[in-house]
Formats: sequence, structure tokens, C-alpha cells
Amino acid sequence: MTKEIKFQKGSGNVFYDLGFANPDELLVKAELVRKISAIITQNNLNQVEASKLLGIEQSKFSALIKGNILSFSTETIFSYLNILLSRYDNLS
Repeated sequence: MTKEIKFQKGSGNVFYDLGFANPDELLVKAELVRKISAIITQNNLNQVEASKLLGIEQSKFSALIKGNILSFSTETIFSYLNILLSRYDNLS
């Protein structure tokens, strides 16, 4: 006997779909962190090197990369991306 699987098409913003406040801002933050992570990976940086470059504690950088975006402002995350882009201009 096969059980029918029900699904619902998402809106394209997982934060909206899950009922978070300010889902558009959270989606922007998540995309910025994705780009930061890509630069870190492409340039073979570890978390200690990246956190030193950004001027933040390694534990805070680790939290950011792991998706703890609620404790960072959009402006702060964007400033981290700008620091990395000024040094590593190979964003994909």
C-alpha cells in the first residue's frame, strides 16, 4: 500500500514559508553569508584566518557561517562581504 505524500509549493523564501518576522531581510542576510562562505572556500581560508581578516572573534564568525544570522545586522554582514571582496575579487 502506497501512502500519498502531500506537499505544498514554497514561496521562494523559506523564511516567509516558516513564518519568520522580516523574511525578506533574513533572505538577504542568508544570501550575503552564502557569498561570504563561497569566498572563504574559494580562497582556502580557515575560520581563524577569515575572522582575523574581518576583525571579529572566531566564535562569532563560526556562528555566522553556521547560519546564526539573527544576531548580525544586514549592514554588518554586508561590511564583512565588502572586506572580503576588496581582498579577493573572485566572487561567483
